[in-house]
Amino acid sequence: MRAGIAQRPLMAGDVIPALGIAVASIAFAPILQAANPALAIVVETLVGCAIVLAAPAYAPSIAIFIILFQNLFVSLLSSYLSTEVEMEFVKGYNFLVCSVMWLVTLALYLLRERNRSADIDRIMTWGIVALATVTVYFVIGATQDPRAALFYLRNIALPLFLFQLSLLTAATFEIRITPFLVAVATLLIVCGYMELLFRDAWLHITNGYTFWQFDELKATRSGAWEAQMRATGNVPVDLIDRFRFGFLNSPLFEDLGLSTILRIHGPNMSAISFGYGIAFSILFLFSVGYRWLAVAAIPLLLLCSVKGALILVIFVAFAWTSTWLFGAVITLVAGFVALVLYVIVAIHIGLQIGDFHVIGFMGGWNGFMQNPLGRGLGVGGNLTEGYFTIDWSAAQQAGTIEGAVESAVGVLLYQMGIAALVPLGFFLAMALKAWRLYASSGILTQGLAAFGTIVVLVNGIFQEEALFAPPALGLLLCLTGLVIGHHIRTRGHTHDAKSEAASTAAVTAV
Repeated sequence: MRAGIAQRPLMAGDVIPALGIAVASIAFAPILQAANPALAIVVETLVGCAIVLAAPAYAPSIAIFIILFQNLFVSLLSSYLSTEVEMEFVKGYNFLVCSVMWLVTLALYLLRERNRSADIDRIMTWGIVALATVTVYFVIGATQDPRAALFYLRNIALPLFLFQLSLLTAATFEIRITPFLVAVATLLIVCGYMELLFRDAWLHITNGYTFWQFDELKATRSGAWEAQMRATGNVPVDLIDRFRFGFLNSPLFEDLGLSTILRIHGPNMSAISFGYGIAFSILFLFSVGYRWLAVAAIPLLLLCSVKGALILVIFVAFAWTSTWLFGAVITLVAGFVALVLYVIVAIHIGLQIGDFHVIGFMGGWNGFMQNPLGRGLGVGGNLTEGYFTIDWSAAQQAGTIEGAVESAVGVLLYQMGIAALVPLGFFLAMALKAWRLYASSGILTQGLAAFGTIVVLVNGIFQEEALFAPPALGLLLCLTGLVIGHHIRTRGHTHDAKSEAASTAAVTAV
């Protein structure tokens, strides 16, 4: 870091300014989009640049806020939008702002305006290699289905962007992000309980009826509704019926009287994204001492009905406890064994009951065995048009499917082949680096970054959103970047202090 750069830590008194900047960065995007899409893109790009140049220590906080709350503002201002295409476009502004902040931060790093230690250079190099690998497959896939290829490039690249943005920022500036994350988690919990207890009022306050109308139009025209009705046999009558869902999306709970629940979608306007956001909030709040607030959020986690998010909380909680009882190394080995057994059992049971996620993974695996080099991003997956023509009854009988759906790992193996191990391996390596910090310090937040990232990568076998929804892998890698960057910066300061003390002692002795 150059001598002229200084940044005050993000303390409790900075929470309101940080929230203010975060809200201003994304709140008016729907109006700008309605007025002039080109103007909206320019303004949001300038906003991302301004944040990194004028208030760099706020960048990770703002990224976290907009991936959790952007859709709330989209819903509030959805009356200004006229088509579902506009709606989908404006939802992408969180990616635009995060990408611009990452790109400017990367440029400053290359210009040596950010910390450039040997550790940072090594991590950044491997991250760029992973991104370059994904980009190659994007170019291949774009020749076949440009729209789907672009969507998958965004989904795979965003977690990497968030990690590098947080890593470089935390390695350069002193950031105390805990007060901000506690405030964001509290807002998320309050929104969840408002929807749970006063759903109709929540839908009116957030303009939810208009927002979900756009989603309904998209689902109808794409065939998603018809596919869902054929798969489940449920025919929704009104908007509330669309929120009724099988508990944890599994027939195994029907005998317990939990065949359907009224799902919570939160400010994300997505049950899965909100589920992962709440799961992260529960674990983070517990790790920094807000344990009763974490406990208060558990009912929301259950009512999101997201298996992956629930497994995340259970696994990390057991890993924390096991580390305390048996030590870090035994816990890591036992954790990997438990996850392998979980995958084997889940695939076995899933094939028996015709679980769509397991069938989708098997399709990806079979496609990988047929073509280990891959086919290109966007070839196969939930975001392709062929998804809505799948005959799920035939797929359940066959135990597999032509192509890959409902499984992020299956989709990556199908699209990228053996090269999928490059981004997945990089994410795992960063989780293990965070684990080494946790093993030596016992700091729960570091354990959350490590074990949380590992279990979400495994969840990606059974869920596409685990790796591709920003509040899932993206949020955890953002925390991992903060943890590793903070360690590198403080270690560097410790070494500098020791060197200065040694020099002073030598001069005094002379």
